[in-house]
Amino acid sequence: KKILLDIDLAIKIIRETESDAEVIPNLMIGFGIDQVQAEFVAEIKLRNINKEYILKRIADTEALAKEIEELQEILGSEKKIRDIIVKELKAVADKFGQPRRTALVHAGELTLEAPEEDVPDYPVTVFLSREGYFKKITAQSLRMSSEQKFKEGDGLAFTQETTNRSELLVFTDKCQVYKTRLSEFDDTKASVLGDFLPAKLSMDEGESVLAVILPGDYRGSLLFIFENGKAARVELSGYATKSNRRKLTGAYSDKSPVKAMFLLQDGERELVLYSSDGRALIFSTAQLAVKTTRATQGVAVMTLRKNKILEQAIPLEESTIQNQARYRVRSLPAAGAILRPEDAPEPQLTL
Repeated sequence: KKILLDIDLAIKIIRETESDAEVIPNLMIGFGIDQVQAEFVAEIKLRNINKEYILKRIADTEALAKEIEELQEILGSEKKIRDIIVKELKAVADKFGQPRRTALVHAGELTLEAPEEDVPDYPVTVFLSREGYFKKITAQSLRMSSEQKFKEGDGLAFTQETTNRSELLVFTDKCQVYKTRLSEFDDTKASVLGDFLPAKLSMDEGESVLAVILPGDYRGSLLFIFENGKAARVELSGYATKSNRRKLTGAYSDKSPVKAMFLLQDGERELVLYSSDGRALIFSTAQLAVKTTRATQGVAVMTLRKNKILEQAIPLEESTIQNQARYRVRSLPAAGAILRPEDAPEPQLTL
């Protein structure tokens, strides 16, 4: 700064110096500066010896001095250092952040399973009642007595033939799914009520069974039909876990109650949807794309009028519809057609 303000003196020193080697030392002596500063002055071009250039260089030195002062102030304050770190980390997260790709596992969700080779495998048939009672019965026991016992007012909701080593997914009304194996249930008889799943699986207070699924090798997809007329088709592999977790949260979307669930592993199916204003539609599951996110809200399938809901969803082959062409739709969403008396469904049994 001293040299820039007295550039005439710098020129005089350079002009009156007899040898090139003495220019730098003479500038250092004349202005009391170090060698680096003297070399900078000696290399200034003649065209830059003007007022504008000089003022810019002075401004640069003042800006550097101010920046050095600010940095020293920051270094002397732990709070300011932390604030800068937080700000920069937030900026990186906003720019490069991605959704978590793995789930956090709590210690209480881990269970130890017996090695599979030690678990005997044999044919069984499973039964689930509407109130959540579950039974696993061998083929021999079924041959002796096949009439199932239920509590008064309860009844059969699901049954399927499988094997003792099969995995079982139990979906609940709290958007959770409990994973277990049939080998963890005792073989029982048709004459008993069976295991009450909320107690057997230590479910949360007030949690009820929505449906059970036998996923097999986890191929295919799982279709959720919601009360708001939407449907979500989710890859079944999204429920497979490498660890021995018993419970998965976020099993499906919580935006609307689930009215029905369908396992799609052996091809597509045709389903019938019924609304509370007396309409029905038939559609193919092939019209729905498979999603990888379990909590997807799905896509609109049945267009509902204000204050109306989707009441029921069943496979077409289980319906009483006679004139199927009347209700079948080619594109979604659709409102469906008004039900004729001969096509009306039988009274619905809740899950």
